[in-house]
Amino acid sequence: MIEFRRLLESLHRNEVSFVIVGGIAATLHGSARVTFDLDITYERTPENMARLVAALAPFQPYLRGAPPGLPFHLDVETLKRGLNFTLTTSDGPLDLLGEVSGIGTYGVARRHADQANMFGGIYYYLDLEALILSKKAAGRPKDFEAIAELEAIREERRPSS
Repeated sequence: MIEFRRLLESLHRNEVSFVIVGGIAATLHGSARVTFDLDITYERTPENMARLVAALAPFQPYLRGAPPGLPFHLDVETLKRGLNFTLTTSDGPLDLLGEVSGIGTYGVARRHADQANMFGGIYYYLDLEALILSKKAAGRPKDFEAIAELEAIREERRPSS
């Protein structure tokens, strides 16, 4: 089971610039769907990547699906050489996205983010329109199922004419 609170608190405490995307963002919009991982997009500056590495170090990040024993060390150089990482941590699965399908980089996601006050801090998460767009762009069967619910939430929020 994911302990996303501890992961989020560590990211916040280490002042990592990130936006929550995916299932947790959908939950923050009112989705009833259960998610089993935390997806974030992160700013890819060297300083922010150093803060990200420091924030995740206590959680022993490892490549999800990689054979046990495969050498892997999450550091700034590793982040520079890659873009998106699917990780297993001691507190659950975590996806680090340098770019979000249909949205783009952290900077674009941040401009399309709402904020939530939780766990003693302010956290940014993808706004409903951008989240729907990212789900459509990802195009996986589970995303299409989520889109229907997210569009229903959007309709419920629209002012009646």
